[in-house]
Amino acid sequence: MNGPIGELLRTPDFLRLWLVGAFANAMRWLELLASGLFAYQATGSALAVTAVVAARQLPQLLFGAFAGAVSEALNRKTIMLLALAVPAIVSTTLAALAASGDLGLWHIALGNLISGTMWSTEMSTRRRMVGEVAGPQRIVPAIALDSATNAATRMIGPLLGGIAFEWLGMRGAYAVTALVQFAGAIALAGLVHPQLTRRLDLARIPAEILEGWAFARTKPTLVLVLGVTVLTNAFAFAYSGLVAPLGLGAFEVSPALVGLLAAAEPLGALCGGALIAAGVIRMDRRLTFAGGAALFMAALIVMAASPYYWLAFAALVVGGFGTAGFGNMQTTLTLTEAPAEMRSRLMGMVTVGIGTGPLGVLAAGLIAAELGPRAAVLAMAVVGLALTLALSLWLRRRSRSGAPINR
Repeated sequence: MNGPIGELLRTPDFLRLWLVGAFANAMRWLELLASGLFAYQATGSALAVTAVVAARQLPQLLFGAFAGAVSEALNRKTIMLLALAVPAIVSTTLAALAASGDLGLWHIALGNLISGTMWSTEMSTRRRMVGEVAGPQRIVPAIALDSATNAATRMIGPLLGGIAFEWLGMRGAYAVTALVQFAGAIALAGLVHPQLTRRLDLARIPAEILEGWAFARTKPTLVLVLGVTVLTNAFAFAYSGLVAPLGLGAFEVSPALVGLLAAAEPLGALCGGALIAAGVIRMDRRLTFAGGAALFMAALIVMAASPYYWLAFAALVVGGFGTAGFGNMQTTLTLTEAPAEMRSRLMGMVTVGIGTGPLGVLAAGLIAAELGPRAAVLAMAVVGLALTLALSLWLRRRSRSGAPINR
């Protein structure tokens, strides 16, 4: 393969980071869907499903900024190794409990919380390392390739989750994820990634986080990234917690087809990300980012209103093209707008924005408990789309007028 993508894939350290991230991501999504199916079959409650899913994602909100500050000081390879090994141990424990017949919903929720805590380091460690290994000249195709791969894992993971749950049960599903994550840690051990580190001063971390926020407020592009990240994760990706109730309850399909529905948006994101990585789609980065988020929310509105499973599937595929632009530019804009000494902190703030997703998942679960999963997705998407358009227009007016945005 020629061109920048070919050059990246011939770079051993990039290839290692890319593949380890791909397999770890797939296992994360496999566990999320399997745990949601388990919760829905055990309780019949959409709220229970969203609570279990939220437990996996909530640590990003709680610890994302802290992880970003720590990643500026500690060796990022070491942090990555822990982020693979600890979830692997958790998955092994849950597989053993399932094999003995003692697995309960609270075990899964606790396991999701622990694994999610380690996952909160992903943006400020592995994702930053991908950009560093690629270098400034290749950062756009590198992040586009990594984002497209992440979309592929969000597609493959739920598919495998639905199949594994149906054929292997929770014991088999967690055994698979444990083995893959242990293998990833072993593969990562050979990575050579020199970096400048500084002494970790825990007392300084709150001040460093505030310094990063103060810097971000001076950059309209970073304000756009952080704001739209919050809105997209809190209002749009909240639908992910209701995939099992939508599939099993609203569309009345099998667990395997629930997995296919969960894979629809990532399928569109994979196709869109591949087009961006190949240079076929070239648009203003900010427009691609905010417009992609808006397209995703519009697609969710169509999906929620659809009376047919396959129409809902098609709408989510179209929405995936929007998340491709959103996800690609989220990292690219952050890394290119920030100086090197601030990148992990700002990526940590992006992680916090992503971490608002569980709050949206829980809100969607509460709405679903009263009005059903369709109404919950529809309400969240409409509000998210309105707020995204309002924020984008406000920042555009402020930028044109030259007025400061950090008043």
